[in-house]
Amino acid sequence: MDEQPPVTITFHGAGRTVTGSCMEISAGESRILIDCGLFQGSRSLEALNYRAFAFDLKKIDAVLLTHAHIDHCGLLPRLVAAGYDGPVWCTPQTRDLLDVVLPDAGRLQESDTARRNRRADRASELPLQPIYTGNDGERAVRLARGMALRQWFEPAPGIQARLWNAAHILGSASIELSIGDLRLLFSGDLGPENKAFYPDPEAPAGFDHVVCESTYGDRTFAQPTIRQRRTLLQQEIKLALARGGNLVVPVFALERTQELLLDIASLINAGRIARVPVYIDSPLAGQATRIFASHADALEDLGRGRIFDHPAFHFVETADKSMALNDVSGAIILAASGMCEGGRIRHHLRHNLPRPDSTILFVGFQSAGTLGRAILEGARRVRMWGRTIPVRASIRRLESYAAHADRDGLIAWLADRAPIEGSLFLTHGEADAVDMLSAEITERSLAQSIIVPQMGECYALAPGVKANLEGAANPEASAATGSDWRNSCADLLANLQAELRKIPTAHGREMALRRMSEALTSSVLEKSTPTTD
Repeated sequence: MDEQPPVTITFHGAGRTVTGSCMEISAGESRILIDCGLFQGSRSLEALNYRAFAFDLKKIDAVLLTHAHIDHCGLLPRLVAAGYDGPVWCTPQTRDLLDVVLPDAGRLQESDTARRNRRADRASELPLQPIYTGNDGERAVRLARGMALRQWFEPAPGIQARLWNAAHILGSASIELSIGDLRLLFSGDLGPENKAFYPDPEAPAGFDHVVCESTYGDRTFAQPTIRQRRTLLQQEIKLALARGGNLVVPVFALERTQELLLDIASLINAGRIARVPVYIDSPLAGQATRIFASHADALEDLGRGRIFDHPAFHFVETADKSMALNDVSGAIILAASGMCEGGRIRHHLRHNLPRPDSTILFVGFQSAGTLGRAILEGARRVRMWGRTIPVRASIRRLESYAAHADRDGLIAWLADRAPIEGSLFLTHGEADAVDMLSAEITERSLAQSIIVPQMGECYALAPGVKANLEGAANPEASAATGSDWRNSCADLLANLQAELRKIPTAHGREMALRRMSEALTSSVLEKSTPTTD
């Protein structure tokens, strides 16, 4: 038998944060990446997308993708622009989705950057550059190679891999690696129980090391059946439309949009809600929906009647038609992005947040530092495009559309993978979620070694023993997680005038502003003056 090659894993993203998934596996002379995702959240976190890659891309033999969500695949175009031209392995469904996701992501980078550069408050600053372009996205798509579930293949010499259903979105997979005597498993994002379209997640058992997501590791939520979920949605739709305004739903273009369309069409077909116009204001969501329809024979829970091509559905393609929705009332508007950080949803929030008769319904996870998180946590005013927008609309939330397994679901999945002889790595979660999940796993003795890696850390992996830290964390990346000063600044600016009005006299307001100015000046001087301690 050949000697076991030295194997390491380096975490380049998704360490104590939910986005930016990217792990590098080194086995002898072979190198592969598991995912290459975009960072989303605060401006500090987004800035990580511009930094130089922390690995030598000339030595990367292949990329293996768990699925087509942008926080797992969204830096592929930048990788290609930097010179990578190797294969990108994924399921055939993920390959089909990449065909629309990556070029769209590049065009969105270009348009959002142009919009930021036009803002009056950036007039004196150097223009921003897009992380990558639509053309880079198209080049990345051409590298995708489809591989069926459960089929072994060799992405790099000495590394065997196969994919397992993760039940998160169309084509999502967990990734199993076999390197000599070493067995590894990467969960990817795992779907919850009663997920529409797919059977429950699956994978083998008995691994040396497992890397598991922990997005919802700090919470459990009801696991309604699809029928129960539709009843909850029916109640929200009727309540929102009774107010007279619009029901605006920030959605992820992949999966969440199609789940909502399935349920809305089913409710209309059953006569449980009125046939109101439903606008899907995301060209990407429209393209993704057509891909879902092309794979309909392999999907579960579609029921009877028209679904993805329902006559109540109106797919909004152009910007002009999107802006025309400013004048509608009594409609359902589904718009991307799901965390309100870009895309057309911000346009609809600008026009509907100030309306007391409108409703904003959140049906997906909102990362720390995002606009969606601020609204969901009760902000009375928010900043968008350099403007302060009052929040008068009704803010609602439905957790029954969670695309991730909750804490109980993650623990059940891990229990089915037992025994884990070496280390369990918990990634893709905010600090509280990871810590709570780790404590629960420890209490249940599901793993002998639990590691919560920070971005930049490198671990040596061997069969049957816990992982050993070999490389330290990247301080810049670790410091970028969570909210940053820009979030606090936006919140301060959004609420400044309202707080000043609470001061009874004009003189008192002037003094408050003067003290704020003095505090800023003092902080600047303190930073610039050498200290003797």
